Amino acid sequence: MKRSTFLILSIAGVYGAVLHAAAWSVNNFLMTGPKAYLTYSSSVAAGAHSGMEECKFQFGWERWNCPESALQLSTHNRLRSATRETSFVHAISSAGVMYTLTRNCSMGDFESCGCDDSRNGRVGGRGWVWGGCSDNVEFGERISKLFVDALETGHDTRALINLHNNEVGRLAVKATMKRACKCHGVSGSCSIQTCWLQLAEFREIGNYLKIKYDQAHKLEMDKRRMRAGNSADSRGATAETFHHVHAAELVFLEDSPDYCTRNASLGHHGTEGRECLQTGKNLSQWEKRSCRRLCTECGLRVEERRTEVVASCNCKFHWCCTVRCEQCRQLVAKHFCARRDTAAAAPNHIKRRNKGHKR
Repeated sequence: MKRSTFLILSIAGVYGAVLHAAAWSVNNFLMTGPKAYLTYSSSVAAGAHSGMEECKFQFGWERWNCPESALQLSTHNRLRSATRETSFVHAISSAGVMYTLTRNCSMGDFESCGCDDSRNGRVGGRGWVWGGCSDNVEFGERISKLFVDALETGHDTRALINLHNNEVGRLAVKATMKRACKCHGVSGSCSIQTCWLQLAEFREIGNYLKIKYDQAHKLEMDKRRMRAGNSADSRGATAETFHHVHAAELVFLEDSPDYCTRNASLGHHGTEGRECLQTGKNLSQWEKRSCRRLCTECGLRVEERRTEVVASCNCKFHWCCTVRCEQCRQLVAKHFCARRDTAAAAPNHIKRRNKGHKR
């Protein structure tokens, strides 16, 4: 039980509070809330972890690559950041928690939860009816809100933005669900089908939210009214702004910093030393341009390094029933961003500053 509590504590930083300074923690919630919620703590922790792993995959070849510091949404001058990247972290983490809870529910891991059969027996369309075991997303949504949204105790604009982006993540889980069907009929005629809803692969949810990230909307707030703190005037300005925001749209408040350069106070490592891709099979255009994006446009040069890789090879099947492989060594070329002299780097830095926001 202590391990589960520790795991769930570790995700608190994902939602914008440094653990040792937070006024509220999941540990407090577990101690004061219903004991039944302890059952879900390991699933919540696993879900948050899967969300961050998906974040790293989605941003693997971009200047901001979802570093470990993203788990705490680095603070600056005691203010939580509210950038485009922060919005994605909230959404994908919230989606991961809901997704894992829903999946574990359908697998029968929780005594108090099972399949969603609320529509079973109803006609869904021509030739098919609802049946089977639909994934219980309503349960996953309800429990994930209790854990995730409760981490936001403030009433300022940043807290509202975080809550909004949390909800975008949960909506993504619902929006990507698939209908699966089973045929019934004489001799496999499939004269009627029984269908149910099931979760999509989490990678599909990550792809969906990445598009939302690219289309994220910056909120233009009345800074004079915002400075009024938690006054009625400030709350009014916030309410007016959110009135025009679509529920499934990611929002952010601040422009992203320069991710090319290292900034220890913000937890950004810069792109120096990062690997990029120049050659390889089945590379997307985005991956092929990674060296230019990470190195050249950040005032760095591309350095090729030969690295020895050990991999299994010449594998043979032996009766019965093992596979034996040899260990083969080969040199592969990898490319990394490295410093160049200041004089050569200057034009690229100027070019980068003039290009505006780049992730």
